Amino acid sequence: MPALATTDRQVPGLRRRRLGVVHLVFFTVAASAPLTVLAGGVTTAYAVSGNQGVPLAFLGVAAVLVLFAVGYAAMSRHVANAGAFYSYLARGLGRPAGVAGSFVALVGYNAIQIALYGLFGSAMSDFVAEIAGLRLPWWTWALLALLAVGWLGLLRVDLNARVLAVLLVVEVLVVIGFDVAGFTRPAEGAVTLDPLLPSTLFASGIGAVVAFTVASFTGFESGAIYSEEARNPRSTVARATFIAVSFTGLFYALSAWAMVASTGPSQLQARAAEEGPGLVFAPLAETFGPVVADVATLLMLTSVFAALLSFHNSVARYLFALGRERVLPGVLATVGARSGGPLAGSLAQSALALVVVIGFAVSAADPMLALFSWFSGLSAIGVVLLMTGTSVAVIGFFRRNRSAPASVWARLIAPALAAVLLAAILVVLVGNFDALLGTDPSSPVRWILPAVVLLAAVGGAGWALRLRRDRPEIYAGIGGGEPAPDGVAPDAGAPAVYRRRAGETGPSDWAGAGTADPLDGAAAPVSDPLDERATTVFTMPGRGEDEETTEFRRPDLRD
Repeated sequence: MPALATTDRQVPGLRRRRLGVVHLVFFTVAASAPLTVLAGGVTTAYAVSGNQGVPLAFLGVAAVLVLFAVGYAAMSRHVANAGAFYSYLARGLGRPAGVAGSFVALVGYNAIQIALYGLFGSAMSDFVAEIAGLRLPWWTWALLALLAVGWLGLLRVDLNARVLAVLLVVEVLVVIGFDVAGFTRPAEGAVTLDPLLPSTLFASGIGAVVAFTVASFTGFESGAIYSEEARNPRSTVARATFIAVSFTGLFYALSAWAMVASTGPSQLQARAAEEGPGLVFAPLAETFGPVVADVATLLMLTSVFAALLSFHNSVARYLFALGRERVLPGVLATVGARSGGPLAGSLAQSALALVVVIGFAVSAADPMLALFSWFSGLSAIGVVLLMTGTSVAVIGFFRRNRSAPASVWARLIAPALAAVLLAAILVVLVGNFDALLGTDPSSPVRWILPAVVLLAAVGGAGWALRLRRDRPEIYAGIGGGEPAPDGVAPDAGAPAVYRRRAGETGPSDWAGAGTADPLDGAAAPVSDPLDERATTVFTMPGRGEDEETTEFRRPDLRD
């Protein structure tokens, strides 16, 4: 991996206009890892709960996430920041909430990314042993994957999207093949509609089912993380988010239903517990031949790899956003001169993953029962908590920015409903955490991991308050997407000039006087910098590109 060099630089923004809607869909769906969810998550949900309402649970959770996406997408049209949840919480609920959310996001996304190394290493070790008779330790494959992910993370983000596109398309084709096999050759002679009935879902084991289905959607919300690198982020992020959650919800539901058909309702729980992922690969072998089943097994591994890369990119951009505003060390804002991506953030995430993987390898802990189960469960709680808080933040943001265009449905009703439903899901998730982890209900791990998320939130809020006391110039810029100033915070009542390149809706490529944020609800803008009609276009000497400037006034900060 290349080291930091003088050709790499700390800049206010990532490389612009690299990603379109399709790119973002690939990133978000790849993070969800459809084949891995089907072979691992769905089979485990059936085995643990015995509840055959998993298809309906996927549809129900998807509906809740669509409600969340309404407000999330509406806010994304006004806030383009690689910090995503961090910036949304800061803009809607205040700076302490934003930093608290950023710490939870770092814990949650790092946890799921590192958890997948345990899954990848274990599955690859078994696969190679079966195919070639060579049994290597799981951590050997995990470290090789880590090197590959770390290298790809340093490349241009659109190149990453192309890699994910190839892997995801083939992965989806395999799942479609499984669905066809299940519905055309049902085990008990007919396809039953029972998995789609509410009476089937609302029975014994519903809590565990909801816990597994919610965890399966982790990553769908990551499109906003790439908003600074997207073409026309006002619409791109929103469209990609809706496409991702709708596609994954329907796709998961259909595939979970196909599993009931291919296995048979009467044998489902017993076979799921005994065979696990074999419930997916056996029908493929029977319908299309053993070679296809072997290829599908390999593609499950590439599915995990795609998710590893997607979450790696998410963490790197969170670190970049926090480094840019000096909430974390400023070196994390270093981007690659050629790639325009978050170089330091990528290296930092790889280093953390390396330390954890080596730690688990040295301790001889089980890569599946410990690393994967514990860390993925930790991530699920963190992400659901973030989505709950962000739904409330959407309401707060539009109350502070009443002139921002959004319907009552998008600014109030949908996010309010989402907040209530997500809070209920969070309670169910914590209450059934032992099932998600595969531990005994009396195990202290089921309470220790949620406590880690809580401590991250408290620590983040405390750090924000310390910045307010000791570094007010940094505190003033939290969530704004601009580089933190090196000097003293500007007079809160003084005019400030905000500048950015013509046609861009994200943070500026260079800062003007002051650090005020025109989208903070505490500001009283003279003109909206996202409204192209309210800006003056001119050419900066020596820059050779059109620039925009907007003047606005900022009263005292509210938080």
